[in-house]
Amino acid sequence: MPAPDRGRPGPAALRSVLRGAMRWETGLAAGVVAIAIFGASTSAQFLTSGNIFNMEVTSGEIAIMALPMTLIVISGEIDLSVASTLGMSSALLGYLWARHWPMLAIFAVLVLLGLAAGLFNGLLVTRLGLPSLAVTIGTLALYRGIALIILGSNTISDFPAAYTSIGVTAVPHTNIPWSVAIFVVLAVIFGIVLHATATGRSIYAMGAGTEAALFAGIRVKRIKTMLFMASGVVCALAGVLWTFRLATAVQNNGVGAELNVVAIVLLGGVSIFGGKGSIGGVVLAVLALAGLQGALLLTNFNQEAIGIVIGGLLLVSVFVPNAAPVLARARALLRARRPTSGVSHD
Repeated sequence: MPAPDRGRPGPAALRSVLRGAMRWETGLAAGVVAIAIFGASTSAQFLTSGNIFNMEVTSGEIAIMALPMTLIVISGEIDLSVASTLGMSSALLGYLWARHWPMLAIFAVLVLLGLAAGLFNGLLVTRLGLPSLAVTIGTLALYRGIALIILGSNTISDFPAAYTSIGVTAVPHTNIPWSVAIFVVLAVIFGIVLHATATGRSIYAMGAGTEAALFAGIRVKRIKTMLFMASGVVCALAGVLWTFRLATAVQNNGVGAELNVVAIVLLGGVSIFGGKGSIGGVVLAVLALAGLQGALLLTNFNQEAIGIVIGGLLLVSVFVPNAAPVLARARALLRARRPTSGVSHD
């Protein structure tokens, strides 16, 4: 008799997860509307097409990196090396271009670089059993150090206008930057994988419980390694877009961007403990964070202090989804400790 499929969430479990995600997304959508009203009330520039385009341009690469991070966190892991992978990709792009490599060959090398970076993270986590938090903190420093070795203090900025225009111009006949268009395409792909395939159900199952997922026959190590590799490739792509947007390759491109990526993922309703979240919530979080940053900048809010706002959002997005279960457990504990009434003293 076959063993029960405990690891793969059944239809009822998946519906429960999606209902929870929809409740969070509804609140997040209301927050996006509130941010739009706040921005419009503080500056007449906020809802202009030019300002909206600028907000889209500056958030495009962060949004792209948040997509594979979403799947990784739902699976119960995390990747804090995303911004360093971006910086390493940018540095290698500049280094190879300065040595007159053709751009298409450089793109191929950067794909391999992203695959290698993600594979290294994945193997350390899945084959050696190391915690992904510690591993990716280490590779955050490692990949940034490699970027420094590759490019040193040099700055490469002689890229052809045909490429640098990709970072600051819109897709023809639209007001959508190329980075946002790429984000939309990737969001659809990652959304289908997560919400409409057996791989997506396995990702949820791994986040809910690794042992149960293994018992159900899910190839946990393989899937997690593939998720880290996908993150590496997407972050390498983000490094290309970042470089073209600034028209500059430098080893410290993207420094600190991992905080924004994590903030978007958690604000999107993805549980830091794994097993919960959706691509739709992350898309709304991208809109919310981009709108909030844009509104604060238009009010002459200290740009450095925006980090305080992002940190606050991180705390809120971790606390709120977990507050209800904690309170429920506390109430149950109090009821259990309460003396039973009606006991006979005869």
